[in-house]
Amino acid sequence: MIELRSDNAAGVAPDILAAVEAANTGSALAYGGDDLTAHLQDVVRSVFDHPSARAFPVTSGTAANSLALSAATPPWGAVLCHPTAHIVTSEAGATSLFGGGAVMQGVEGDHALIDPDRLRATLDSVRWGDPHESQPSVLSLTLPSDLGTLYRPEEVTALAAIARGSGLKVHLDGARIANAVAALGCSPADVTWRAGVDVLSLGATKNGALSAEAIVVFDDRIAEELVYRTKRAGHVTSKMRFQSAQLTAYLTDGLWLRLATTANRRMAALVAELEDLDDVRLTERVEVNMAFVELPPSAIEALAEVGLLCYRMSPTTVRLVTSWQTTEADIGGAADAVRKALALAPGV
Repeated sequence: MIELRSDNAAGVAPDILAAVEAANTGSALAYGGDDLTAHLQDVVRSVFDHPSARAFPVTSGTAANSLALSAATPPWGAVLCHPTAHIVTSEAGATSLFGGGAVMQGVEGDHALIDPDRLRATLDSVRWGDPHESQPSVLSLTLPSDLGTLYRPEEVTALAAIARGSGLKVHLDGARIANAVAALGCSPADVTWRAGVDVLSLGATKNGALSAEAIVVFDDRIAEELVYRTKRAGHVTSKMRFQSAQLTAYLTDGLWLRLATTANRRMAALVAELEDLDDVRLTERVEVNMAFVELPPSAIEALAEVGLLCYRMSPTTVRLVTSWQTTEADIGGAADAVRKALALAPGV
């Protein structure tokens, strides 16, 4: 079976697994007091070109998002985000839980990207200082979006400036940030703190790590809150050195970008194959390692039978996701599977 359900389904990258094994010698102080976690801080500051950035290893993207946002949002606050954002659709209200009741409010925009004019209109309509209304406190952007589309650095800068004009902090959900940085060809700093981002959820598990994510903070006040919030939420793990070893290996010598580039290129190759097929339509532009593909319902039902695993998003749409582990042979096999499924679909 060819695995294109999610990059979460891929294994652990060999270099990262080797880093875990290398950390598995002797003893080390628990709860992040070890040398590897201290070294991770230096690595993050170098990669993001920020002298005081702080990294907080956590075990999941949901933890990274909800804890980052809770540290930037009072309980009466609101987080503005696109309606398709993972924090709205897929995290079971985790931000509201850790934020003491903070709510999510959607701001629309094409291609799952927030429209600047709609953001301005939303902020202009707020009854600021009225205790009857949740007060917008954070703008959360997803890069790449949950439809695989990208904000350019200048677009992040523009949205962050609008948010800051109303006193909001800016959070970036970067579950696949490596794929975005690799595709954009920019520096990590240019699409984060230099663009006005205060706190980043740095994804690693989707791109080759083993249950290791991080909150990267560029704002000292948020960082001080996270010292306590991560502990209270159960994410100051006793053997943090194994998370820190992974994250250090991930960010060292561009490994994270090489892994992401492989995933992006594999998807580009698959899209080139699919675009030549009749009765196949891409429902969104493909900019990283995700594609949303419209097929006849009967063809979708046949995909698993012919050897392709993917998520069905609607009666006529599937999501395909490549990973660092996807091979050129997988791409050829996936395209052949779609052809076979179309051949099996009556009336196609």
